[in-house]
Amino acid sequence: QVQLVESGGGLVQAGGSLRLSCAASGLTFSSPTMGWFRQAPGKEREFVAAIRHSGGTTNYADSMKGRFTISRDNGKNTVYLQMNSLKPEDTAVYYCAARIWGALSSVSGEYAYWGQGTQVTVSS
Repeated sequence: QVQLVESGGGLVQAGGSLRLSCAASGLTFSSPTMGWFRQAPGKEREFVAAIRHSGGTTNYADSMKGRFTISRDNGKNTVYLQMNSLKPEDTAVYYCAARIWGALSSVSGEYAYWGQGTQVTVSS
């Protein structure tokens, strides 16, 4: 059974940083592309970042470039999202997702497995 468990969310002031983690089990972790998405209240789920299985190729939503960094440790079956210079508009539930095959994707429908999400709240 595939399971993705996010952690690291919380309340932070604007300009602060958080590091999210996503621990994966039940799949060959070195295989899939991993992604982070987020969903704010009343808004659609949006792409944040994705990373290939090798860790050498990444993709970011334009609004996150330069502030967020996605990385992975295949030995620990974990993917990370380092978020710096946080803004109130970054407030959302952040979800980890796994795509079993294929290239980097920003399309949520192309990810087969999802975590339960972790809340990030940025105060002004």
